[in-house]
Amino acid sequence: MRYVIVDLEATCWNERYDSARMETIEIGAVLLASAAGPAVSEFAEFVRPVEEPVLSAFCTRLTSIRQEDVADADTFPAVFGRFVEWIGTEPYTLCSWGAYDVRQFRLDCARHGVPFPGGFARHVNVKLEFARLRGVERCGMDRALRHLGLRLEGTHHRGIDDARNIAQIARVILPQLEQENDRRAT
Repeated sequence: MRYVIVDLEATCWNERYDSARMETIEIGAVLLASAAGPAVSEFAEFVRPVEEPVLSAFCTRLTSIRQEDVADADTFPAVFGRFVEWIGTEPYTLCSWGAYDVRQFRLDCARHGVPFPGGFARHVNVKLEFARLRGVERCGMDRALRHLGLRLEGTHHRGIDDARNIAQIARVILPQLEQENDRRAT
């Protein structure tokens, strides 16, 4: 089984806001050949937001994504199409840190009239599984890395860097999940 470790960055604001306003501005992903790896491919593209095309200062500070990074990027339908093509047709499981990324994909697909891939239904919430399998409270990705004695690499809140870091955690958690599933099947 192949695993697609994905992390999205989206428009955001410091003040209270309706999460339906958020639009994806970066898709970062790592493809693992198996539960234990290795990483065989990466996907990283910026996405130009259309409903609120100007990034807030808060968003730029949080993500380090600049206006010029997204200004000339393609919109969600084009980038998402390339992302789905990059994943390919073989069986895969989508993995993310929490449920946010799948919700954001659903929101952006609905916003742009893009079909939501059926394969995305097979999803592992690495954050929940990490907490359950390690017997700890749910925590942020950086804390989970420290718990495993791993270093946060790159820039936190950048899609591709976070996907790489989540993949480090996933390579520990996913083999345990496969073992559980194998025991249930027998």
